[in-house]
Amino acid sequence: MIRRRALTLLIIVLLIGVPAGYLVISANQSRESGKDKEEKYSATGLTPHWPSRVQRRIYQVTIPVPSYNVGYYETNNWRTSRLYVQFSTTDENLDAYLATMGLDRDDLKPDEITISARDQKITGWNFTSPGPWYGLIHHQKNPAPTHDVVVSMADPENPFVYVVSRTVP
Repeated sequence: MIRRRALTLLIIVLLIGVPAGYLVISANQSRESGKDKEEKYSATGLTPHWPSRVQRRIYQVTIPVPSYNVGYYETNNWRTSRLYVQFSTTDENLDAYLATMGLDRDDLKPDEITISARDQKITGWNFTSPGPWYGLIHHQKNPAPTHDVVVSMADPENPFVYVVSRTVP
């Protein structure tokens, strides 16, 4: 009789306790995931990380390797989605970056700040320091994104690139 009661108790624990324990663990993992997502989407400025591969593919922004001081910020609304990206790279990689858009250095216009004041305000970018500054606008037919690019050549061996990629969903 004692053996039978112990077996019944064991079965009850296994049938109720194991699923209940799994439910508690699953709830905690889900809660942590929500906190991570909340932190990511509540960002109000540049995040000091690389954008995800999906973001880079959607906005057609390639970041050459090696690149440093990489930061990004994404905004979305019903009219336009934008990905703001900044990075410092080598002189050779600047040419490689421009080549991914089918462009070269001759397309960069001196003293041309192509990123709007609105976009500068959103990211906190300030293009008033001594340059030289170069810029271009890479127009593409919708739904492909348009790129506004500004390059600081203050350090010619390590140019700093600012990109605003905007697309109409």
